[in-house]
Amino acid sequence: MRTWVAGLAVLTGLAVPIAMATPAAAQTGTFTYATNFGSDSVSVIDTATNTVTATVPVGDGPFDVAITPDGTRAYVANNNSDNVSVIDTTTNTVIATVPVGDSPRGVAITPDGTRAYVANLGSDNVSVIDTTTNTVIGSPISVGNGPRSVAITPDGTRAYVVNNLSNDVSVIDTTTNTVIATVPVGVNPIGVAITPDGTRAYVTDQGSGSVSVIDTTTNTVIATVPVGTSPIGVAITPDGTRAYVGDNAESNVRVIDTTTNTVIGNPIPVGLSPNEVAITPDGTRAYVANAGSDSVSVIDTTTNTVTTSVPVGDVPVGVAIGTRAAERTPTTLTLKVQKKWRWKGSLGAGGKDGVTLKAQLTAEGRPLAGKEIEFTTDSTALCTDTTDSRGKATCRVPGKQPEEICYTATFAGDDTYEPSAATVCKSKDRKDDLWSELPDPSDVHDDVHDIVMDTMASAGLPGW
Repeated sequence: MRTWVAGLAVLTGLAVPIAMATPAAAQTGTFTYATNFGSDSVSVIDTATNTVTATVPVGDGPFDVAITPDGTRAYVANNNSDNVSVIDTTTNTVIATVPVGDSPRGVAITPDGTRAYVANLGSDNVSVIDTTTNTVIGSPISVGNGPRSVAITPDGTRAYVVNNLSNDVSVIDTTTNTVIATVPVGVNPIGVAITPDGTRAYVTDQGSGSVSVIDTTTNTVIATVPVGTSPIGVAITPDGTRAYVGDNAESNVRVIDTTTNTVIGNPIPVGLSPNEVAITPDGTRAYVANAGSDSVSVIDTTTNTVTTSVPVGDVPVGVAIGTRAAERTPTTLTLKVQKKWRWKGSLGAGGKDGVTLKAQLTAEGRPLAGKEIEFTTDSTALCTDTTDSRGKATCRVPGKQPEEICYTATFAGDDTYEPSAATVCKSKDRKDDLWSELPDPSDVHDDVHDIVMDTMASAGLPGW
């Protein structure tokens, strides 16, 4: 007798690829972190309500802030205490303080989340933090005079460091952590942002009232865009089509079309002395830290108008946006495979060709109804079914089945529940008693229940 062997099996001499459904996106929350230079704290804004949900004490004179790609940590450069505060974004508490160079101003995190690059304005270098251990690794990287901001390319291979006092940008190879190019820009550059495709870096030149556009392939300036009197912060939309630039002197934000590298539309009035700018992951809103009015302006990027102003701490200068996943309830999926008993009429059983796959989905011991279960074998989709009130889903597979095969049931997960999967494999090398071919009594009950329901439905009678 052949038997069904439960478990994630790899049959002897047979590698079986298991088709797995892609898990659904977790429930997410998007939050804006604004550094309050004057009150040594960080304000946490829930972007769903545009209200401050937490205020986190950090070091002395917090300036810039960056959030890890998974949204779990925020790194805050404390200008006056020469260190970086690491915030756990789940609890909004500081879990580590990392000493760096003199007067750290800018901070950026690699796309893989493993390192944070910190621009130390007072010591003319960049510190690299290992985000796993929250310790500085290697020697400081010497750059230009007065490094103020840093941005990292989407592929993580280079860091662009803006040197405020030497009017240039240092390009760091993040593999070797050495400077591979120096790009002259305008007077007193302050901010930098890189397009999502990594081909352009936009640098705000505060002293010359312009934005320098750097071609990251050649590391040369290919355009200079006049933007006002005193541009500081710059952020680029996720689709790469626009750059939002905060003008500190004129208290407004200008929008650059990155295709033509020209300013479009009218300046957008915001609070007093805007500094950094950040844009939500969906590109619908821009958040601007207004140092002079102790607020964060929220711009609707469709209409380019301010929709609200959020009061925060004293002298907000830095701003960053991150998305973190909420905890979901774990689920358990079980799978049984039985020979397919084809019922004739309302009683006797017919032939046994094919199999019936029966899955049950539970969470914390309770059945989950209304969830879609996908049944697959190897790389082939068989069918899908929605769990009933008992958390059960069924897939009937007709025809003679291979002597060695694995079946998988998968729940892709949703906003509330985590994904889960179960696999059962059949091996011709295993022998067992005859009962392995027979259905479980509870499955027989289910089959009888289904038959009765189908019969009553076809007769126009209500079910129970």
